Amino acid sequence: MGATAWVVLLQKHSLVNDTLMALHLISQPAELIYNRFGTFVAMTHIQLPFTLLPVYSVMKTISPSYVRAARSLGAGPFYAFWKVYFPLTLPGIAAGCLLTFILCLGYYITPALVGGPADQMVASFVAHYTNEELNWGMASALAAILLTATLLLHYVFNKLVGADRIKMG
Repeated sequence: MGATAWVVLLQKHSLVNDTLMALHLISQPAELIYNRFGTFVAMTHIQLPFTLLPVYSVMKTISPSYVRAARSLGAGPFYAFWKVYFPLTLPGIAAGCLLTFILCLGYYITPALVGGPADQMVASFVAHYTNEELNWGMASALAAILLTATLLLHYVFNKLVGADRIKMG
């Protein structure tokens, strides 16, 4: 549903282009769809909740007294945030990024609708080699690369952050 809405919003004669032209920011309609920009905007819109919810969940469990203690010991607002609060949110940030990365691996409808044929993800090539060319060897090789990248990223995540250190809720 989100990709279809972005197709409507990013077309040549759409609300976004008409607004930009009315504000005299551009003189002719911009190419906002069927390129990398359109894919980036649509996928960011769809994936943003999956990134922010783990971050929010971790932030909710951090006691405000930690920052107050740093402030009472002489730290400024930015220094207290940077040295106390931010490091405690890193597990949530890492979990949100990992979740978003894994979910984006399987995307091939959104890039096909908004990005066009020149801007495809690996999952669309796996589907193409499986269904159209019947080249199962190439499809399995690409799928193995995706699986290896996911497992490697998950391993690095566990080594750096550790799944046991994340408190959700």
